[in-house]
Amino acid sequence: MTMEPSKPIAIYVDADACPVKPEIYRVAERHRLKVFIVANSFMAVPREPWIERVIVSDGFDAADNWIAERVSRGDIVITSDIPLADRCIKAGADVIGSTGKPFTEASIGMALATRDMMEDLRAMGAASGGPKPFSVKDRSAFLQALDLSIQRLKRAGFGA
Repeated sequence: MTMEPSKPIAIYVDADACPVKPEIYRVAERHRLKVFIVANSFMAVPREPWIERVIVSDGFDAADNWIAERVSRGDIVITSDIPLADRCIKAGADVIGSTGKPFTEASIGMALATRDMMEDLRAMGAASGGPKPFSVKDRSAFLQALDLSIQRLKRAGFGA
């Protein structure tokens, strides 16, 4: 697989429930990166030429499909959706959860298995509730993970 050194890094955001959009905008502006904010309903975004709002249909997985069909090596995807993370990793993209946890080829299998197990436990009534509340520590970990991903991609020859 050959890489085009001039391919710019783009950030794709699964935006509907993303708590770190302001942080993404700040980091993307600093690095001069294109950002796609993908959602199935209108969402206010800063009026900047490097930010593109993408509104997809409200069909099942429409935002996930839009992102997964476009990403490739050199792109970064921000999502907490584990099946979407899996699809994007398979396409070669870097994937980071909103808490700063990177999804990788090595970790995605366990993340999928844990997700499926929790889904089964909830269906049986043995588990309830959702993820823990988003914290300042999560925000800091996210910023660090995003910056590390960008730096690594730039060292690999991808541009801004």
